Amino acid sequence: MAIEATLPPTVVSAPATNTDKAVPASTSSTGLADNFQTFLTLLTTQLQNQNPLDPLDTNQFTQQLVQFAGVEQQLKSNEQLKALIAIEKSAQATQALIYVGHTVAVDGSSQQFNGSATWNLKADRDATAAVTITNSAGQTVYSGNYTLSKGNASFVWDGKGNDGTQWPAGAYKLTATAKDASGKDVGIATEIQGIVDSVDLTATPALLSIGGDTYTTDQIRRVVRPTAAAA
Repeated sequence: MAIEATLPPTVVSAPATNTDKAVPASTSSTGLADNFQTFLTLLTTQLQNQNPLDPLDTNQFTQQLVQFAGVEQQLKSNEQLKALIAIEKSAQATQALIYVGHTVAVDGSSQQFNGSATWNLKADRDATAAVTITNSAGQTVYSGNYTLSKGNASFVWDGKGNDGTQWPAGAYKLTATAKDASGKDVGIATEIQGIVDSVDLTATPALLSIGGDTYTTDQIRRVVRPTAAAA
């Protein structure tokens, strides 16, 4: 196991964004302005059935026409909103696909170990951290104390316990507590780091698969560019 003072050399911010494939806009329903015959039928029926001694007030008649137009306008607006939502979902799905094959850091403390596992630790000031790693059964497999500088640090575990036992692949959780030089508690934020191996576009929002666990794009905190191989 090892702990580095800084994160991998090149880090770029990751936008957050969740989705389904675009679907065609729903078929437009016929409105009053699109069906003149229907409008005339309504108008004629209303005129035929009014009381000759108390004809429909012109202002009321105008208000009804405005209401008809308002309802039609709302229906068309709803259809346009559905089309915009479908376009947005398609854009989010495309954005999620760019993460496949990239190493990302997401909020969390549970990590899949298979040869190695990496956690990112963030302290708001210099501190000494007590790190404990447990398996899925809650058994402590490793513990140790490390000096952390203010900012980010990467903790890489090789799967070996304190007694040198090599632990098998599986899910492991890291817990870190820290104190500064004066003995005051220091909050430690933990992130897991791994490669996005697939994206589930049938889910809303889209789910990224990292080591068998799934995350949404808004949980991504960083995208880590691989270090170029030395010549």
